[in-house]
Amino acid sequence: MKLLTIGFTKKPARRFFELLCESGTKRVIDVRLNNWSQLAGFAKWNDLAYFLELHGMDYIYLPQELAPTKDMLDDYRKGRSNWKTYEDRFIKLMYERRIEEKVPKEIIADGCLLCSEDKPHYCHRRLVAEYLKQHWGDVDIAHLG
Repeated sequence: MKLLTIGFTKKPARRFFELLCESGTKRVIDVRLNNWSQLAGFAKWNDLAYFLELHGMDYIYLPQELAPTKDMLDDYRKGRSNWKTYEDRFIKLMYERRIEEKVPKEIIADGCLLCSEDKPHYCHRRLVAEYLKQHWGDVDIAHLG
């Protein structure tokens, strides 16, 4: 199973959609806690869903399954926890949510996890991808841009 990830910051809309189109992804799975971000106009959920539809891709929003909690994210962003603590808490949260059982493989297959961070290193989308690979085993992860 192929699973891609992408962040929208530091990418103009043209580059963002080129990366998605060139990758062959069939759907974008939004894993942000807040999908109405002001960081990039094209990444607000209603605009993004429309633009993806124009490119033949579906838009799926799964915050209950694949986004961090508000407290967890606030603690990290406001410096009350470091990356390692955030990572450990988020992995525990995915385990408690049993996302490997609740999120259908057919949604993830040939999909692209979307978050705001430019690079995956310090982004929970990477943790989601790696968690699913660990539990499903047949996941080939690639990070776009």
